[in-house]
Amino acid sequence: MTVYLNGDYLPLEEARISPMDRGFLFGDGVYEVIPVYSRRPFRQAEHLARMGRSLAAIQLANPLDEAAWGQVAQRLIGEEAAEDQAVYLQVTRGAAPIRDQAFPQPPVPPTVFAFAAPLVTSSPAVLARGVSAITTPDYRWQRCDLKVLSLVANVLLRQQSVDAGCAETIMLRDGFLSEGSSSNIMVVRNGTLVAPPKSHLILPGVTYDVVLELAAAHGLPHDIRPVSEAELRSADEVWITSSTKEVLPVTRLDDQPVGAGVPGPVGQQMIAWYQDFKRQIMRHADR
Repeated sequence: MTVYLNGDYLPLEEARISPMDRGFLFGDGVYEVIPVYSRRPFRQAEHLARMGRSLAAIQLANPLDEAAWGQVAQRLIGEEAAEDQAVYLQVTRGAAPIRDQAFPQPPVPPTVFAFAAPLVTSSPAVLARGVSAITTPDYRWQRCDLKVLSLVANVLLRQQSVDAGCAETIMLRDGFLSEGSSSNIMVVRNGTLVAPPKSHLILPGVTYDVVLELAAAHGLPHDIRPVSEAELRSADEVWITSSTKEVLPVTRLDDQPVGAGVPGPVGQQMIAWYQDFKRQIMRHADR
C-alpha cells in the first residue's frame, strides 16, 4: 500500500510518525473517508467541506486546499488496484516536544496522512436478509457533528454490537434517536421516511443527504424531525446509512423483529434507487 505522509508518497511500512504526535497522545485531529466508484471520488467536495468544518471547529488550520486534497486522492486512487475504494484522510495537530493538553506554542506543523483501500459494501445476501442491531444510551460528548479522531466511545459502542453478534449499535439520547456508532439511522413509518435532523448530536452524513435527495427525486414522502425511542421501536423499517454501508436494512432490533422481520418494501426501493444512482451518476461523473 502506498500512503501519503506530510508531502511524501511512500510504502506503508516505511511511514513513520512521532510517538509525541498529538493524534497518538490525545486523538487531537480529524479524519474523513471518501468513497470511490470506478476510480471516481464520490462527492469529494462535500466530504472535504465536512473535514474543513471539523478542522475549523477544533481550531486547526486546513493544511491543504481543495485542489491539493484532490491531487492527493487521485494519486492514491491510481496506486490502488481496486476499482471501488475508500480514501482515508487524517490531519492531527502534529508532534510537540512535550506532552501538554494545551495547543503547542509556538505551533508545530500538522501531521497529514492519507491512504486508499478497497471499498467493502454490503453483499446482495446481506441486503436481502437485513441485519440485527442493538440500542444503548448515547453517552458521548456534545459535538458529535465533528469527525474527530477521539473515537473511543464509538469504539466501545461498536464493540457492544460485535459482542452481541449484531451489525450496529443504535444510540438514544434523552428518549430520542441520535445515530449509529458509525452510521446515520433512518426509519420508515406508514410509508414515510423519517430522519433525525442534523445537529451537534449527530454526524452530518453525506450518504444521509443522498438518501434524502433520492427520496425527493422519486416522490417518496419524507420528514426530517426528531424520532422518539417509541417511534424507533415501532417503526415499519429501520435503515443504516453510511459511505460504506450505503443503505442497509435493520430487520431485528434488540432481538425483536423490525416490522415483519424482513427488509421492507420502501427500503428495497431505496436500495434499488441508490444502486441505479451509482450506475448512472457515481460511475460516470465526479459529483
